Amino acid sequence: MPSDLLYRLTAHEAASAIAAGRTTSEALVRACLERIEARERTVGAWSFLSPEAALAAARACDRQPARGPLHGVPVAIKDVIDTADMPTAYGSPARASHQPEADAACVALLREAGAVILGKTVSTEYAAVTPGKTVNPHSAAHSPGGSSSGSAAAVADGMVPAALGTQTVGSTIRPASFCGAVGFKASFGTFSLKGVHAQAESLDTLGILTRSVEDIVLLGGVLLGEPDAFAAAPLARAPRFAFCPTPHWPRAEPATVEAMREARQRLSDAGAAVDDMAADPTFDRVLEDALEAQWLVLRFEFARAMSFERTARRETLSAALCKLLDDGLRITASTYRSAQQHLATARAMATDRLAPFDAVLTPAAAGEAPVGAGAPTDLLFQRLWTGLRLPAITLPGLVGPQGLPVGVQMVGKANEDAALLAVAGWSAPHFAP
Repeated sequence: MPSDLLYRLTAHEAASAIAAGRTTSEALVRACLERIEARERTVGAWSFLSPEAALAAARACDRQPARGPLHGVPVAIKDVIDTADMPTAYGSPARASHQPEADAACVALLREAGAVILGKTVSTEYAAVTPGKTVNPHSAAHSPGGSSSGSAAAVADGMVPAALGTQTVGSTIRPASFCGAVGFKASFGTFSLKGVHAQAESLDTLGILTRSVEDIVLLGGVLLGEPDAFAAAPLARAPRFAFCPTPHWPRAEPATVEAMREARQRLSDAGAAVDDMAADPTFDRVLEDALEAQWLVLRFEFARAMSFERTARRETLSAALCKLLDDGLRITASTYRSAQQHLATARAMATDRLAPFDAVLTPAAAGEAPVGAGAPTDLLFQRLWTGLRLPAITLPGLVGPQGLPVGVQMVGKANEDAALLAVAGWSAPHFAP
């Protein structure tokens, strides 16, 4: 591949090319930096970037034997994840000069596997409500989604082959859908969150954004310290999907309705079984209540996790964030416990309902990215599955009437992430443009 096109490589392709001597880490990092130079003024994906440091790290990789499966591959880090050699501002202008003393566990694992940490990507303020500078790479007039906006935009635009994000509501799946990347949220508790700024500790999950399912498998193994942890055997048969529009299907926009129809058709044509989830008013009510419970739990935990910022640095917070935290502080512990109990009931019911299927096929977002970088967007189609603590992945390839990406979400069974990725890997070629 010509050197000026190296930025198009996926993480797996890049690792293979470096290992085989077909390119170098320095050449790859330089190509990514040139892409960033050409596009960053438009997209605004980065909160911190040091080209000299990135190139020095790449040259060091090229002088050394391969250290691991990501040797020499550039990876970006969402700006709520600590890095010992780069500022971590948590999406807050007031924290722009904050320098952690240590890497988050996930960053340390990436470095141990040989990755070059290219820079920090834009997050909304404390991964919450106030957006950063990032716009949708397909149209600067449209939202990139939040809160992992910079990570999704950078990957989708070819600036970096892979990035880390987080998800407490929909902060990996939604921007991946809007920007046209592969976004993966693991089962709750799969990856260490040490060094990741807490939002709601019973919901927070690390996210991975890439341009292929194969790259999710690669990075997921690195983040577990077990390279083959997510490398399931190829499927022995076509998968069986449960189509679950959720009780909020009436809120889906025409772009999502058409995308789901197209997704069902493509998967069926490829031999998969796509069955409508049988109607169950009781389960629908439980899911509806689970959404309310998830939002309540998030506000309760976030208000308490942000106690120092809320009290000692309140003047540095946006008015919208202050209101969210104040609202959460008014939720009582007994109400919180009741919400947690309801979520536990919903998780048990979901386990039973999903047992016959390999994965759930469901919307990734209400529609195409809305106009405005900070435009409000519907979270219903992501946060339900986050509340249920299930693994989820969104696949790109479909396009809405405005020419913007519309992702297709697949949800797996709790702690069966490798099985979900096998289904996604089987499915992804059928969504290729």
